[in-house]
Amino acid sequence: MESSFQTHFFYEVVTLLAVLDPTAAIPIFLTATASLSRRQSLKVAAYAAGTAFLVLFFFICVGQHLLQALKIPMTSFQLAGSIVLLLFGVKLVLGRVAEEVSAIPSNATLAQRAVYPLAIPTIAGAGSMLTVVLLTDNNVRTIGEQAITTSRLAISLAIVFGVLALSKWIFSVVGRPGIEVMSRVSGLILASIAVHNMIIAAKLSFGLA
Repeated sequence: MESSFQTHFFYEVVTLLAVLDPTAAIPIFLTATASLSRRQSLKVAAYAAGTAFLVLFFFICVGQHLLQALKIPMTSFQLAGSIVLLLFGVKLVLGRVAEEVSAIPSNATLAQRAVYPLAIPTIAGAGSMLTVVLLTDNNVRTIGEQAITTSRLAISLAIVFGVLALSKWIFSVVGRPGIEVMSRVSGLILASIAVHNMIIAAKLSFGLA
């Protein structure tokens, strides 16, 4: 029983970390906090992780009910989310996201720096929203199981915060070229995940899976 719990724990945490993708957030975080002190940078990281949790918790609580109320099939949501994720992945590959972040006004508040595009859609993106809805499917998961998954989401976001807190040290080790490579590789991975999910959604929609 304990072994099964551990297996499920690692499965969910690893899955969540894969879609949260903290490595993709590093270059965006560094650009958004370039002119800030260490304490202010940590606040931005905390705001970003907290905002991402609130957004994903909203989808855990009402995401599936909202889709059902609007009569939107899960496959349609998966396809739409995958398209958004693909576009964001392409932006990362082309370096467009860094350009958007660098355009943030110098007088922007810490919360403004944290929300877009760091918390949304880098951390709490379409893939993350879709994943939490699937992991807490009301049709197969009890309230207790959904609460456990929510706690694992909090653990995963705490890890994301830790990665962001260490981002300047990571930058000192790999340098700007390394960060640029990480950003583009992350974008390529996100784009690949998006295409894979689009294929799955299309197959399910046409009854081919």
